[in-house]
Amino acid sequence: MPISPNQGSTGGGTTVTITGTGLSGATAVHFGSKLATITANTATSVTVTAPSGSGTVNVTVTTPGGTSNPLAFFYVGAPFKAGLSPTSGVTAGGNTVTITGTGLSTATAVHFGTLSATPAVANDSQLSVTVPTGLAAGPVGVSVTTAGGTNNGLSYTYVDGPTIGAPTPGSGPTSGGTAVTISGTSLTTTQSVTFDGAPAPFTVINDTTVSAVSPPGAAGAVDVAVTTNGGVATETGGFTYIAGPGI
Repeated sequence: MPISPNQGSTGGGTTVTITGTGLSGATAVHFGSKLATITANTATSVTVTAPSGSGTVNVTVTTPGGTSNPLAFFYVGAPFKAGLSPTSGVTAGGNTVTITGTGLSTATAVHFGTLSATPAVANDSQLSVTVPTGLAAGPVGVSVTTAGGTNNGLSYTYVDGPTIGAPTPGSGPTSGGTAVTISGTSLTTTQSVTFDGAPAPFTVINDTTVSAVSPPGAAGAVDVAVTTNGGVATETGGFTYIAGPGI
């Protein structure tokens, strides 16, 4: 006489189906000493809502013909989430987030706001999940659903990918030192600015403007890239190094 699922929340409320024979007219289903609420009953199955409990209990079905043999049901506590890393990423999703805590081994879903993702469980204290595509930039609550219930309390921030235009001015000496203004969008979380891969000192003015100073470089046009929490934006050939005169 199988029972499915054979585990559920200590708070009760789990829908459990018991299958077998001679089950019609069930008058009681016990989880240990507690009665479950019968919601459906046929000759081959009984569906109930599990009561609250803890540990492992025996489940029995009572009909006019007697009481069945016991089946084991395991109560699982609600998960506890200790941390999430990283805490932000691109609105397009696709990056991997690690969640740590306890009671995570039976995790079946992770929600980012209203969006659901299927986790890869490493062990009882850690899981990873691929972030789904966000509906909009901004923070969303993160919840983990396990056999023991759902726990909230963590937050993840979706960040739009940056865009940039050509720096102004668009040229300067190979010795570097040219102060340039880079305009674009979603630049608040800028982490680095590079000219042909070389890091440049920068200051974030606002979400649409970053000020930078060109590092030394070789003569010619080079790419300028801005990296934010939302990704990388590159202006191809956006700045031209000009060699000084030689005599």
